[in-house]
Amino acid sequence: MEQRISLITLGVGDLARARRFYEQGLGWRVGLAVEGEVVFFQLNGLILSLYSRAALAQDAGVAEAGSGFAGITLAHNVRSDEAVDALLSEAQRAGGRVVKPASRAEWGGYSGYFADPDGHLWEVAFNPGFPIDAKGNTTLS
Repeated sequence: MEQRISLITLGVGDLARARRFYEQGLGWRVGLAVEGEVVFFQLNGLILSLYSRAALAQDAGVAEAGSGFAGITLAHNVRSDEAVDALLSEAQRAGGRVVKPASRAEWGGYSGYFADPDGHLWEVAFNPGFPIDAKGNTTLS
């Protein structure tokens, strides 16, 4: 298996609400959508998709029921401490919930967490050890 993630799909309870959060609330551009079925956002090097939680569970052959911490978070690195605070505020204004306000991290950076309207956890972090290039790609230094 090549060391790569091509696509991340978030199972959502309300596709229209989730799309509004990412598209209008966070300002992301939809790359492709099948109305009422799936929404794709082209990111740098991978794709994030929004899909019905029930349909995703059915596709994977697992039970839809589940709540609480799913054992996974998504992360969005930014270029400064101030950008962390700004993005957490933006997510909250868009209908997300700040679950951990930004603070100095033991690894030397600055980070906090928000949950999108379906409870998917996003870490927003400034990590001086993981530079971001002009195209927005984060690399291990």
